[in-house]
Amino acid sequence: MPSLASLRRGLLIAAAVVLVVVLALSVLAWMQVSRTQPKTSGTLQISGLSAPVTVVRDDRGVPDIYADTLGDLMRAQGYVHAQDRFFEMDLRRHITAGRLAEMVGEPGVETDRVIRTMGWRRVAEAELPMLEPSTRQALQEYAEGVNAWISDQGEPGDMALEYTVLGQQNPDYRVEQWSAVDSLAWLKAMAWDLRGNYDEELTRARLSGVVSESMLADLFPPYDSESHQPILSPDEWPATSRSGGATSAGGAQSVAPAATPSSGPSSTPSPKGEPAGSSTPEPELSDDETRRVLASTQQAVDTVPQLLGQGEGIGSNSWVVSGERSSTGKPLLANDPHLGISMPGIWYQVGLHCREVTAQCPLEVSGYSFAGLPGVVIGHNADIAWGFTNLGPDVTDFYLELVDDDSGRYTRDGKQVPLTTRREVIKVAGGDDVELTVRSTTHGPIMSDVLPGVAEAGERGDDGGGTGDQAVSLAWTALTPSTTADAIFALNTAKDWDEFREAARDFSVPSQNLVYADTEGNIGYQAPGAIPIRRDRGTGITPGELPAPGWDSRYDWQGFVDFEDLPWVLNPDDGVVVTANQMVTERRTPYLTSDWDYGYRAQRILDLLTSEEEVTPEKMLRIQDDSRNEFAPTLVPHLMRITLDDPFVTEARDLLAEWDYTQPAGPGEDSAAAAYFNAVWSNVVRLTFNDDLPTDLQASGGSTQMQSVTALLDTPRSGWWDNKLTPGLVEGRDEILRQAMVDARLELTKRLGKEPVDWQWGQLHTADFEHQVLGGEGVPGPVRALFNRGGYEVAGGSSIVNATSWDASKGYEVTAAPSMRMVVDLGDLDASRWVNQTGQSGRPFSDHYTDQAEAWARGETYPWGFSESAVQDAKDDELTLEPKKE
Repeated sequence: MPSLASLRRGLLIAAAVVLVVVLALSVLAWMQVSRTQPKTSGTLQISGLSAPVTVVRDDRGVPDIYADTLGDLMRAQGYVHAQDRFFEMDLRRHITAGRLAEMVGEPGVETDRVIRTMGWRRVAEAELPMLEPSTRQALQEYAEGVNAWISDQGEPGDMALEYTVLGQQNPDYRVEQWSAVDSLAWLKAMAWDLRGNYDEELTRARLSGVVSESMLADLFPPYDSESHQPILSPDEWPATSRSGGATSAGGAQSVAPAATPSSGPSSTPSPKGEPAGSSTPEPELSDDETRRVLASTQQAVDTVPQLLGQGEGIGSNSWVVSGERSSTGKPLLANDPHLGISMPGIWYQVGLHCREVTAQCPLEVSGYSFAGLPGVVIGHNADIAWGFTNLGPDVTDFYLELVDDDSGRYTRDGKQVPLTTRREVIKVAGGDDVELTVRSTTHGPIMSDVLPGVAEAGERGDDGGGTGDQAVSLAWTALTPSTTADAIFALNTAKDWDEFREAARDFSVPSQNLVYADTEGNIGYQAPGAIPIRRDRGTGITPGELPAPGWDSRYDWQGFVDFEDLPWVLNPDDGVVVTANQMVTERRTPYLTSDWDYGYRAQRILDLLTSEEEVTPEKMLRIQDDSRNEFAPTLVPHLMRITLDDPFVTEARDLLAEWDYTQPAGPGEDSAAAAYFNAVWSNVVRLTFNDDLPTDLQASGGSTQMQSVTALLDTPRSGWWDNKLTPGLVEGRDEILRQAMVDARLELTKRLGKEPVDWQWGQLHTADFEHQVLGGEGVPGPVRALFNRGGYEVAGGSSIVNATSWDASKGYEVTAAPSMRMVVDLGDLDASRWVNQTGQSGRPFSDHYTDQAEAWARGETYPWGFSESAVQDAKDDELTLEPKKE
C-alpha cells in the first residue's frame, strides 16, 4: 500500500497535469473565440447575391432575414445557419451519409455500417430530381450560402472549436462543400427517430416464448379510449365514410382483407417448390436462433445516433383553440415537440421575409428551422400557423428471410431468387478502409448483416421450405424516395386551409399530426404520411405487430393509404383540437398503429382547456408548464393502504397523503412528495417488469408501463408481480408495492438526506445538455467541460404535459423534453411567445450558447415579434450582406 505522503504527491502531480491541460485548453479556446465567432453587425460581402440582404438579430441572437428575391433569402439563410451552427451541420451530414468515421475515426464505423446499409444518402439523391423546381432552387441557393461561408473561413480550425480538438487525432480532415443532397439527407434522420413501432415489434418478437401470451398481452395493453379521448371523436371522424363533408373525409382499409387460398402462395411449399398449403403459418419466434438474430437486428438499429432522440419520451404536445373559445376572438395554437436533449438544442429560430411578397418571392414566415435545411419547419406566416406532433404510425416492418449465403439467393414464394447486393467502402480517419457488402431483399436491406458476427446467427431450413441462414430485413417508408421537402416550402407559403392540406399531401415521412389555425378564425387537423396497407394475417395478430414471413409475398405491403382517406377535421364543433401522440381515432380504418402513447398528457390538456369557458394566451402557456402526474391518482391509493411496520418508511409515505400530484422542481411539500413517488415508481418498474426482460429491453416507466400497472393492480397474483430474482418466493402485488416503498425510502435517504420533507424532485430530475461528439464519458473531463452544460433542475416528468421524461431503468435525469415551446396568437402575431431549449449558437463561448436554457427550465418564454416594426423594436444587431464584387 502506498504511503500517505506518496499518495499525496501522486495526487498533486495528477492535479498539476490536469491544471496544465485545463489552462492549455482555456488558452486554446480563448484564441478560438476571436477566430470562430460570427460577425453579426456591419457589412459582409458574399458571392452570388443579387442585392443587399439585411439580417436583424435580437438580444438572444435570433435572426430575421430580409431580401428582395427568394434566391437571396435562401442564400442568406444558409450563410446565417453556418455562422451559428456549422459544426452541427457538418456532423449531421457525415452521420446521414454514413461517413462519420471520416470525421471521428474508428468509433464511427458501426454507425456508418448501419446507415450505409439503409442507404439514407442514396434515397436523398433519388429524391432531389423528384422535387418541384422551386424547391430544388431553394435547396441549391441555400447550399451556395453555406459554401460562401465555408470559403470565407478557410481552414477547419477557423470554423469551429470542435475541429481544433478533433484535429489532434485527425489533422488531415477537410471540410467539403455543402450540397442540396446534404440538406435532404437530414430528413432521413428526422424520419428515423420519429418512425413508428419498430421497438415494440422487435420486443414482442423477442419475448415470444419467453413470457406467457397473457403476460405479453399485459405488457402492451389496449388503449383506453374512454378515459383518454382520441384526437378525433366519432362525430369528427365517423365509423363510416363521409367523403366530401365539411368536417371529415372518407376512410380506406389499410389492413387488407385476410388472404384466401387463391389470393397468393403459401409459405409452406411442396418439395417441388409449388404452393401446397392454403394458409401461412406464423414464423416461429421462440427458438434460440430466431431470438438471436432479432436481438442482433435490434443491436444494429440501436447503433444509429439519436439525432432527435429515441424512446417513449419522444413525442409532442400541440393543440389549437378556436376564436369562439379564446379570449382574443381569434385562434390560439400551441406546440412543444418532445425530443432528446442535446448541446446545442435541435432547433434554430429564424424569420424569413421577402421585402415584397410576390409569386416569385413568396416567403413571409417565422419559426423553428433545422440548421442544414432551408425554410421553417414549425411556425407561422402572415396567414396561418401550424404545429407538429408525432403521429407514430406503423411505417416499419421486419421480415424474417431465408438466405442461402453460398448462392446469394433467398426464398420467395417457394423459389430461390437473387439478393440485390452492392459494395460500400467506409473511409476511417487514422485507420484502414472498411469494406461492406449490403444485401437486400424485395422488402429492403438485411439489417441482421450489419454488425460483425450477425450473419452467423443461426441455420434455418424448415419454415419456408427453403434452406439457408435466417436473416432479418427492414421495410421502411422513408427508404422510398418522396417529396417531403416540397411540403416544408408549401407549408411556409400556404394562405388557407386548402393550401395547407395540399402541402400536407406531400409530407410523406415522418408522418405527423398537423394542427392548423389561420387569421380568418379557422382551426383544423390533418394526418398525413405514407401509411402502408397490409393484409390481415387471419390469426388474430394485428399486421405489423410481429415480424412477418418474408418468404410469402402475401405479407408484402399492398400499397399506401390514399391521402384523402387519412383522418382530418376542420372547425370541430367543440372548438378544440388536442394532439399529444394519443390514438387518432377509434375507427379501425385506415389502420395506423396499435402502439399509441396512452394519452395521459392529451387528456390533461383537454381537461384544462375545457375547465373554463374562455382560454387566454396566458393559460396556453401555463398548460405547457403543467406538471400534474395523471397516473399518480391511480397508484397512490394502493400505496396508502399497504401495511407498513417500519416508521422510517411510513414517514416517507406520509408525504403522499396530502400531495396534489404536481411535480415542481424546487423546495416544498409537493416537490418532496414527487421525489418519493417517482422513486417508488422506479422501484415498482424494476421489481415488476425488469426482472423478466432482457437487459437491453428494460422498461422505462413511461405511459406503456403506467397503463400496464393500472390493469395489473386489479390482478394481484399476475405473473408480472412475482420477482424472478427471488427464487423460492412468489410475490404478489402488495409485496412488490411494499418493497418498492422500502427501497425508495433507503435510496432517497442516501441521495437526498434523512428528512423526507427536505427532498426535492429537481435535485434528482436534472437536464444535462451533452455535446454529441465531445461530450461523452470517453472524452477527457476538461474537454467535456468546454462543450457540455447541465445541472438544470426541472419540473414535470414522463407522461406529464411538461414532458421532461426520464427512464426508470437508468435514473431520474431527463432523457427527452420539450425541445422548444411556442404559442401563436392569430389575433396579434406580434403577441406570440416562444423559447428554445438551449440557445441559437453552437459555439461554446458565444453569449447565445445557453442564454435561453434557464428560461426554458423555468417554463418561461420570450416575445416573438413578426412584423418589421416589432423586429426593429427588438433589434440588438444588424448585419448587411452585400453582393461580393468579383
